[in-house]
Amino acid sequence: MEGPLSTWPWEKLGCFKYLLYGPFVAKVMYSRFQEDSIMATWCLHVLILCSLRGLIYQLWSSFSNMLFLTRNRRIIKQGVGFKQIDEEWDWDNFILLQATMASLAYYTFPNIINIPIWNLNGFIMIIILHIVFSEPLYYYLHKLFHGSYLFRNYHSLHHSSAVPQPFTAGHATFLEQIILGGVIGIPILGCYVMGYGSIAMIYSYVLVFDFLRCLGHCNFEIIPHQLFLAFPFMKYLIYTPTYHSLHHTEMGTNYCLFMPLFDVIGNTLNPKSWEMHTKASIQSGTNSQVPNFVFLAHVVDITSALHVPYVFRSFSSIPFTTKLYIIPILPLSFLAMIIMWLYSKPFLNTFYYLNNYLHQTWVIPRFGFQYFLPFATNGINNQIELAILRANKLGVKVISLAALNKNEGLNGGGTLFVNKYPNLKVRVVHGNTLTAAVILNQVTKHDVNEVFLTGATSKLGRAIALYLCTKQVRVLMLTSSIERFQKILKEAPYEDQKYLVHVTKYQAAKHCKTWIVGKWITPREQKFAPVGAHFHQFVVPPVLPYRSDCTYGDLAAMRLPPHVKGLGSCEYTMERGVVHACHAGGVVHSLEGWTHHEVGAIDVQRIDLVWEAALKHGLMPVSSFKKTD
Repeated sequence: MEGPLSTWPWEKLGCFKYLLYGPFVAKVMYSRFQEDSIMATWCLHVLILCSLRGLIYQLWSSFSNMLFLTRNRRIIKQGVGFKQIDEEWDWDNFILLQATMASLAYYTFPNIINIPIWNLNGFIMIIILHIVFSEPLYYYLHKLFHGSYLFRNYHSLHHSSAVPQPFTAGHATFLEQIILGGVIGIPILGCYVMGYGSIAMIYSYVLVFDFLRCLGHCNFEIIPHQLFLAFPFMKYLIYTPTYHSLHHTEMGTNYCLFMPLFDVIGNTLNPKSWEMHTKASIQSGTNSQVPNFVFLAHVVDITSALHVPYVFRSFSSIPFTTKLYIIPILPLSFLAMIIMWLYSKPFLNTFYYLNNYLHQTWVIPRFGFQYFLPFATNGINNQIELAILRANKLGVKVISLAALNKNEGLNGGGTLFVNKYPNLKVRVVHGNTLTAAVILNQVTKHDVNEVFLTGATSKLGRAIALYLCTKQVRVLMLTSSIERFQKILKEAPYEDQKYLVHVTKYQAAKHCKTWIVGKWITPREQKFAPVGAHFHQFVVPPVLPYRSDCTYGDLAAMRLPPHVKGLGSCEYTMERGVVHACHAGGVVHSLEGWTHHEVGAIDVQRIDLVWEAALKHGLMPVSSFKKTD
């Protein structure tokens, strides 16, 4: 049974809750045609303040998720999983609530709109009122909410977030946020009643209040311990992220709002507070944990570049599709692309834990189109080489190359780096063996006796053709090069060579219902497939699903084991918990402890071995059949 006022009145509205700001907007718009615009001015201030409050939380969230800046300063090391992200999805409910409370305050004290823009005395007075009233009131009520009944029915929601984040500060029940609104409102109304109120004071107090709330929940230590060494009294006047994190990990201590002084007075100060802060501050410049595995990704385009936790956490937690709300910030993405091209190095993007091993995704600061610019080849290879050498220096076991980072024409599928640095301890993996295994599993689990293969002489195409012919599956290999076809044909066992058929036109597959696409095909070329055909694919970017009477597979992928921890972002268009097969191939390589590099041509004899190893470690194939509308 839920406690009274524990749920939000607009809980079932979803994103339509923002329509509740409509009366504020309507009043502002309507006032343009009225002489008396006092109320509209108040509504405008409320809307501006709500926008600025949301911006503060978003900027703190972005900063907190910039792991390339904060990774060594993190207090709680585990990642933020999908469950916590979903639970905190409506973190901004309190902004809407307190906007409503501000309107009620206006109707109660209508003359508040007549306060001046600036009053220096008001800033001094609001600090005094905050210390005298807000801090002790919050401390007492917070401690009260840790009692059995109130914690179970109310405050446990806030503490259900395993890893404090800026959005966690807003994750609380309706009743708690009403009380917090009162804590904020008391100094503001007090200054007004005493004649010291001003517009600037209200803006400043509310925004600083939010800023400090985000600071306490950011989960990385940003306040240097030298500040408290130089000014020891300061540690009683301002809390730190480490200080508040202790409240989340060891409840029963550190209840204060912003000032630890009240924990000292109330005898609830955690004795480890200053020691942990000093330790976190000193160790902020060192690598806290070496990843076991690194997936080396790259940016696809300026739109998908925004699909990262440090832009919009919620957006990156769902499979990528273009959303209307990201269009206005595309110019920022374009600017970021230019800056990355000129100055950036490989950087950490996301991480998760599997079997207690740290797995990270690093990003080469290059966009998809740049891989097809001849003059950019050396620069891209230098970036990949830099990442490999850094991983080698750190002690990473395996680094797996994504999509274009292992392009045959770019670096021979990683061969360039292995040959250049024969003493590498980190194992370089292209992951194509498992990619081939995923595609072959999709094909062979159906009763197929003939396939049509484009990109037939590529690295993956060769492996797929050689594997299928040994299963007595007829492979129509589309290629204009008879020499490359003959080279692959000679690799096949003599008795199986008859299953490899050289074709040069798409018309040759007009009766074949299983197409394996390794080279991009146009809608016109898709027309040659018969009704009911299925398009498997390993081409980047994926083909356009043109035929409504056919089905299309996604790129080869596998689902990570259910016990993966701290995974909170989707890999491009993949579902939650699903990664590209080349990513999964590197995971398997690291979990198995294999000591060889997987670069260059695919060893066909290892396809079944790699597949069985993936299943053994709990990775699962993903159903990829889908029809167009």
